Amino acid sequence: MEAFSFEILNICQSATFPVDAAESQRRRKMKETLKPGIEHEFSFTITESKLVPALYPEAEEFRVMPDVFATGYMVGLIEWVCIQALNPHLDWPEEQSVGTRIDVSHLAATPPGLEVLVKVRLVEKEGRRLVFEVEAHDSLDLISKGRHERFIINKTKFDLKQEEKIRAAAARDH
Repeated sequence: MEAFSFEILNICQSATFPVDAAESQRRRKMKETLKPGIEHEFSFTITESKLVPALYPEAEEFRVMPDVFATGYMVGLIEWVCIQALNPHLDWPEEQSVGTRIDVSHLAATPPGLEVLVKVRLVEKEGRRLVFEVEAHDSLDLISKGRHERFIINKTKFDLKQEEKIRAAAARDH
């Protein structure tokens, strides 16, 4: 049985199957320039709206915390810089990317008024899965280092799936 399965696998891997027009169009959209080595950096001045107390204004626990750059906003800034790095290599806005994994440190507190410089580098591309090495510095310290994974989506298809999910949740609640 194993030999037969292996044989079928080999046939499928080497066969050429017809591709419908929509699939062919989707495959052409990612530009050939989308490959490891892409680098981008962006600076952002930290304002009061990006401090821990502003993260979830509904949460008393956050409102009484120190006035420093919130980890949640730092993650958003890292995602933003990765999106900026990718957009010239996608059929934006039809093709977009969504974050699927984040593994970063938050090493130093940043008060308002300091500028944060985020640097990202695409280190892996496997189909529509992308992995970035990321790093952020304020004007005094390394504040973050790690990896961030994104996945390229077709915005129209993604939105349709979300609408289906909303309808399913509404049907379940009624």
